[in-house]
Amino acid sequence: MLRLFADGSTVVLQGLHRLWPPLIEFADQLAADLGHPTQVNAYVTPPSSRGFDAHYDVHDVFVLQVAGQKHWTIHEPVLRDPLRTQVWTDRREEVAAAATREPVIDAVLEPGDVLYLPRGFLHSATALGEISAHLTIGIHSVTRWGAAEAALDLVRTLAAEDPDLRGSLPLGVDLADPDGLRDDVTAVVEGLREWLARVDPAEVAERLRARTWAQVRPEPVAPLAQATAAAALSPDSVLRLRPRLRCLLRDEDDGRVTLIGGRRTHSFPGTARPALTELLDVGELKVGDLPGLEPDDRLTLARRLVTESVAILPDAPTPDATTPGP
Repeated sequence: MLRLFADGSTVVLQGLHRLWPPLIEFADQLAADLGHPTQVNAYVTPPSSRGFDAHYDVHDVFVLQVAGQKHWTIHEPVLRDPLRTQVWTDRREEVAAAATREPVIDAVLEPGDVLYLPRGFLHSATALGEISAHLTIGIHSVTRWGAAEAALDLVRTLAAEDPDLRGSLPLGVDLADPDGLRDDVTAVVEGLREWLARVDPAEVAERLRARTWAQVRPEPVAPLAQATAAAALSPDSVLRLRPRLRCLLRDEDDGRVTLIGGRRTHSFPGTARPALTELLDVGELKVGDLPGLEPDDRLTLARRLVTESVAILPDAPTPDATTPGP
């Protein structure tokens, strides 16, 4: 790696939003503020070297210059707001041609400078007279196309109940003859159009939420330590909502309440709603302070939240790896 770096290669450190605590907190708070998932990478480029040729990203980027100087050249997009499937390598010749035109930004970033790149804008960067390092904060935008995909997925599920759409094509059909299939294809398109008109926007929004939340990883838990602490819960135990777990409460028609936590759902009796609401609002409570429940019910709820990794016990001891096991 050192030899490659000395020869001009850039070192890329990926996924720092999962590895380094300051960036974990920063990326998580930014994602909560923006409503879109985030990621953080670092790029360390040797002096007078270019990290990448002109290209575009399929997500928005904030560039934070950390050390050294880097000369950035930005050009207009060849495709505005590209989707994740519309990568720049599929338009390599267009990108190369666009990079020869007049740039919209031609600037040198110093430590502390920030550059915003909407997805699709062409960019390239060259380190100047010393080692240059910058962070890229990627914003994985939730798009209208994402909502379209969710709607189409829902139509596919609903339309499978349509007996006409499940029907077989005629015996002896010639699939190589488009004219022979025209009536059947027209019937399918019309049938799908009718099903699309029945799609509930709220259900589409729910699918979009679930897909987006699935991209956000909550903080890992120490399962053995948490299970041990959960067994010894007391009213004075501190219960903390699991960091970076996206949560939502919903009331059900049968009087129960559903807690959506990331990719999972948890069903509770309606009496638990005040306690769950308070925990989600403040983030941390003593078990004995969970409102609206009897003492035994508080312990039962707290134990379940811990064992299902919705909450953690921050004071739970972490086993010493050097201590011999039983």
